Amino acid sequence: MKWYAGSDHAGLALKRQLVEMLRKLGDEVIDIGTNDDKSVDYPSFGAEVGRRVAAESTARGLVVCGTGIGISIAANKVPGIRCALVHDSFTAEMARSHNDANIVALGARVVGGGVAEHALTTFRATAFEGGRHQRRVDMLGADKQ
Repeated sequence: MKWYAGSDHAGLALKRQLVEMLRKLGDEVIDIGTNDDKSVDYPSFGAEVGRRVAAESTARGLVVCGTGIGISIAANKVPGIRCALVHDSFTAEMARSHNDANIVALGARVVGGGVAEHALTTFRATAFEGGRHQRRVDMLGADKQ
């Protein structure tokens, strides 16, 4: 599986941990930054991951900031993106199975590394159920809901 990963300075350490885990699982990960602990603006990284995932229908995205909130909002401004802020494996599973999320967001100041790894592993392994959920996902992409 191909992933695009991005974070701000607050999410850098967790992003690195999760990128390493994905690579050990055999996935291709393109880390678009940030790559040092200097203060940066999370919207730039969330939007860039969003643009890249939107351009490749089979790619997935990983975004991390302090809470996961701001960077998920930035990613979701890109048409075709369904970025879900998750806090555990249950929310990660629901994001994929019911919402067909294509980017997962995590908060480095909210969840620990072990919980984040388990959530990402679950997100990675869960398929979209389709069926009754497809109509709702289609509504998310519509101009008017």
